[in-house]
Amino acid sequence: MTHDHDLVLRPTAAQTEAALNPPPGRIGGDLVVETLAALGATTVFGLPGQHALGVFDALRRSSLRYVGLRVENNAGFAADAYGRITGEAAPLLLSTGPGALTSLAALHEAASASAPVLAISSQIPTAGLGGGRHGYLHELPDQAASFRGVVKSVHTVRTQSQIPSAIAEAWTSALTAPHGPVWVEIPQDVLLAETAIPVVTGVDAFPEDLPPRPELTAVAADLLSRAARPVIVAGGGVVRSDASRKLRQLAERIQAPVVTTFGGKGAFPWTHPLSLQSWLEDRHTTDFLEDADVLLVIGSGLGELSSNYHTFKPRGRVVQIEADLGKLESNHPALGIHADARLALQALLETVTRREDPEAPERVRALLSRVRERIAAQELTLEQDLLTSIRKALPADSPSFWDMTILSYWAWSAFDPKAPGAMHSAQGAGGLGYAFPAALGAAAADPTRPVLAVSGDGGALYSIAELATAKQYGLPVTWLVVDDGGYGILREYMTDTFGATTGTELTRPDYVALAESFGVPGVLTSPETLEQDLTKALSAPGPSVVVLPALLRMFAPTHLDA
Repeated sequence: MTHDHDLVLRPTAAQTEAALNPPPGRIGGDLVVETLAALGATTVFGLPGQHALGVFDALRRSSLRYVGLRVENNAGFAADAYGRITGEAAPLLLSTGPGALTSLAALHEAASASAPVLAISSQIPTAGLGGGRHGYLHELPDQAASFRGVVKSVHTVRTQSQIPSAIAEAWTSALTAPHGPVWVEIPQDVLLAETAIPVVTGVDAFPEDLPPRPELTAVAADLLSRAARPVIVAGGGVVRSDASRKLRQLAERIQAPVVTTFGGKGAFPWTHPLSLQSWLEDRHTTDFLEDADVLLVIGSGLGELSSNYHTFKPRGRVVQIEADLGKLESNHPALGIHADARLALQALLETVTRREDPEAPERVRALLSRVRERIAAQELTLEQDLLTSIRKALPADSPSFWDMTILSYWAWSAFDPKAPGAMHSAQGAGGLGYAFPAALGAAAADPTRPVLAVSGDGGALYSIAELATAKQYGLPVTWLVVDDGGYGILREYMTDTFGATTGTELTRPDYVALAESFGVPGVLTSPETLEQDLTKALSAPGPSVVVLPALLRMFAPTHLDA
């Protein structure tokens, strides 16, 4: 008897000939780039280094497009955004020691936001592995140990024959829900040595599905069908699994209001009658969620930001669908369903009973009205007007990337992204410097539409070197820098808490002149001219910088008195 899994595809005559007579001059680095190409990669990000030169030499013999950034951390942010935009594993090529370690903050963000990044680093020569003190350049006792607590999986290669399988295994790991960064490291001598291994052409990597258990979705469907006041919290998992349409179908079928987390912005239409938008840092919204008799949480762990700083205390039954097993019931007891959001939503759509609730849209309108009244009472029109200007200037299908800055914190709650996966920020790990290099990665993924990056002047200084990258590759990214002379949010926190600030004020450059020194057009704008200046910059080819001097304030928190 022959079983399906016993079948082996026979090589063609051409494949046999190529295997028996591989091209001369190939080295271990060729096996890396050939494997990436065979897996479907088209673009790689990174920075060359002495131990990684074998991979970079092989790049010139490959069809892969290389986008080189100026700092490894920024290259990681670019790969992160490429993975978010395309849903593909984004290769990130790094060198040993300092180069590898500099990428850690970016990989932390990718892990927190479930972005599929395939980091491939060189290592010291094989003879130095194992923790001995041999004195190699960039030597660490255990380089991989620095990454194990950050990435999904670590894969160490010691021979050339291990390269294709190790990279394919890492690729599978990165793209299996929940997505995330993975780490592969290959010794310098393995990359540089000549190889007689045939050209890598057939590499299979199939990310595993994560379907829900049917007995759990049956219970969840029954709870939702019989609920009097169901509410849905939609997190980033909905966007990553391309489940926004199914979310809308379910919400409409059971007439459940939907609030999106900051990582899930765009998962539900902003102006839909059932949309609570994303005002999660608001006590009115927190009360509304607490009042739900059944709360369906999809693709979110209800962490600090999504729970109004852990002041949210649900009174009803919680159903949580989450692909990351570690987040399941990590903050609240729930009917926990370990599953990909798309597959779980499909199962619910097949089993839930339609319910009518003509009052649900009115409850949504009443809540949003209370939120607007609370914000209006604080006289924060400048911040809201700026978001309105940005929204008018940014094409509806263009993605935006936001750094950790006051205007971004406003955008988390108040900005309409217009589409799933159109707004991204570094709120996963909360590091500075994300927006501009991430926007470059998004532009590399799709150069046919402009991309917006938003930073404060403090965050901008983390990424200023990447103006050279933007110019070199002609990437259509408009960088809005809100210049308030320092770390604005930290200034506000310290003033409110201690009555004085320390270390928050910055000497900074003339950003317009600095951009122009890179050959990138720059313009100084104002709140009154922002829409016009942004529209012009976004419609022009290539990169541009728009500088807005402004001192912004945050809306009052509602969790401190909870």
